[in-house]
Amino acid sequence: MARYNDDRLTEMRRHFRTTERRETMGGVPVEVVRPIGKTPARNVSRALINVHGGALLWGAGSGALVEAIPIAATMGVVTLDYRLAPEHRFPAASQDVATVYVALLRRVRPENIVIYGCSAGGIGTAQTVAWLRRARVPPPGAIGTFCGTGAAYAGDSAYLVDPLTTGGRIRAGVPPDILPTVYLKGVPASDVLAYPLRSDAVMATLPPVLQLAGGRDFAASILTAQHRKLSALGVPSELQIFDGLGHAFLVWPDMAESTEAYRLSADFLDRHLGVRAKSH
Repeated sequence: MARYNDDRLTEMRRHFRTTERRETMGGVPVEVVRPIGKTPARNVSRALINVHGGALLWGAGSGALVEAIPIAATMGVVTLDYRLAPEHRFPAASQDVATVYVALLRRVRPENIVIYGCSAGGIGTAQTVAWLRRARVPPPGAIGTFCGTGAAYAGDSAYLVDPLTTGGRIRAGVPPDILPTVYLKGVPASDVLAYPLRSDAVMATLPPVLQLAGGRDFAASILTAQHRKLSALGVPSELQIFDGLGHAFLVWPDMAESTEAYRLSADFLDRHLGVRAKSH
């Protein structure tokens, strides 16, 4: 996976001009990624936290930068190397993202902060907001769950992904009600800090949520379910499904659809950042 992420990072650098600075926040290692040149005035008081993908097993370093750079080209992004399995287990990632978030709160208002991530990073984003709620920390102004959600995979996309993307057979049996990753091994599906989509009480307190996925993404069905639940609970929710594309397509910057996804993300942030977040 390191070579894969390194190649995507090379492609990102051809499209976007940013700087990166390594530092720590609350003891958590992060990369602060900023645009080259003058930052637009409206973005000076804003901050984004990227929770990288990689099945909660890999993705630090170049993988995290691949997700951060397209958004950081117009606004600063903090992407962190949260603790990974198998050395660390749930809720290590939630704790690390929350630590960075609280550190940013010393200089940025909560309604001006976004937490977002792709794939496992989308799962980690939802888990972190549930963790913040439990700790009675003000929520961010918005979140993005891209190609990942606050629950286990389910629905047609979990069955159809193999024949649609690899020509393999439709998966047999019922998808598990827990995520098949060692990071969450032994954590029951009833734990709302691990699976927040299962709790209306948690989901009702979420800030505005942007969801992105490809139509051939194994997470597409569960993202539509999350969108419907958020809408029913009165949480501002936007779902964008890109026809014919697979999981985590955003990491391929040469595609027109990826450019569109970056623009949709920026537009969503402009509309929702700065608005007073819900109280707990």
